[in-house]
Amino acid sequence: MKVHLRVLTIGALARKTGLSTPTIRYYEEIGLLPRAGRGANGQRIYDDAGLQRLTFIKRCRDFGFSIDQIRVLASLSISTGADCREVRDIAQAHLRRIREKQAELRALAGHLQRFVAACDAACIGSPSCDCVIFQEIANPKTSSNCCQGTPS
Repeated sequence: MKVHLRVLTIGALARKTGLSTPTIRYYEEIGLLPRAGRGANGQRIYDDAGLQRLTFIKRCRDFGFSIDQIRVLASLSISTGADCREVRDIAQAHLRRIREKQAELRALAGHLQRFVAACDAACIGSPSCDCVIFQEIANPKTSSNCCQGTPS
């Protein structure tokens, strides 16, 4: 009995995973996704294992894991000798960073809320160059520590 394996082009793989073809090529280039085979016409072809691997990579990216973390997680996902504590430790460290980022964002939101309230109370309807938000942003005492560690 002959087993028929599903063969996917890069376009079909992109549609199934929601990733762009350049992203798929990039993941191949950096070694996250094994190099695709080639059809008779030279087009990249993928099988179900490629689809599963790419879905795993995309989900890891959706959760905010870095490329380096995904590389480690991908290797651990096929390891029979590694302890799952390694996986847990990576996820736990990532969770800790997310919670730190949440605290930073809450502080930033609080500052912005105060800036908006100050504008509403002091200058709404005035020329924009006179807006108190500019003064608040420029004042290190009102905006100190609100943006540390956040990308600008």
